[in-house]
Amino acid sequence: KKLQGDSTNTHNLLDECNVSLRNMGQQRDALQNANADAQNDLQDLAFKSKLTIAEQAKRLKNLQDLIQSQKDVMNRLKKTIADALINFKADELSVYIKDGKVYVSLQEKLLFKSGSAVVDPKGKQALGTLAQVLNNTPDINVMIEGHTDSIPIKKDKFEDNWSLSVSRATSIVRILTKDYAFASHRIIASGRGEYYPVRNNDTEAGRAVNRRTEIILSPDLNELYNLLNQ
Repeated sequence: KKLQGDSTNTHNLLDECNVSLRNMGQQRDALQNANADAQNDLQDLAFKSKLTIAEQAKRLKNLQDLIQSQKDVMNRLKKTIADALINFKADELSVYIKDGKVYVSLQEKLLFKSGSAVVDPKGKQALGTLAQVLNNTPDINVMIEGHTDSIPIKKDKFEDNWSLSVSRATSIVRILTKDYAFASHRIIASGRGEYYPVRNNDTEAGRAVNRRTEIILSPDLNELYNLLNQ
């Protein structure tokens, strides 16, 4: 009976061992599967990470190319305008680039009589020459910005220098759009009065430079905004 009992215990122990071995085997298989899944996840993550870096690099390259392309367009536009207006004197107008925009700065002596918003014939000639360039240049927007000196205006027609600067800008907008067919939706009239001088108003020479109208040409930034929002 003792031998029979020992044999039964041994069989039970063997069964428990076999069960333990099966459980261990299942756990090993589960660990191996989990490890394989983790390896696959890491590989997938590494691939996606490389893809993301590549996409970011491509996007940055596209952005840099677009910005450089716009710079090139504005540089060519500046040269074209300067060449077209070469017959006008340096003290009548200037063409330059600032903050990525082309500025055509027209002095009062070229455009207007003192205290007037009616464009003189020579000024209209300059605007006609400029309009020929603008009409052949797509994807740019135009702002006409009037400026005065700090001497208060004495004309009853204008309440103050601000009113004069806006009226002068509006007169130029009308000429460019009505006489020279520039697209009305691409142009803005504005005035800054005496509040944005480029020289000191303490001297007549400084005041003369401040009495100006700036035609500011900006590139169309819709393509750039679309790229940034992707």
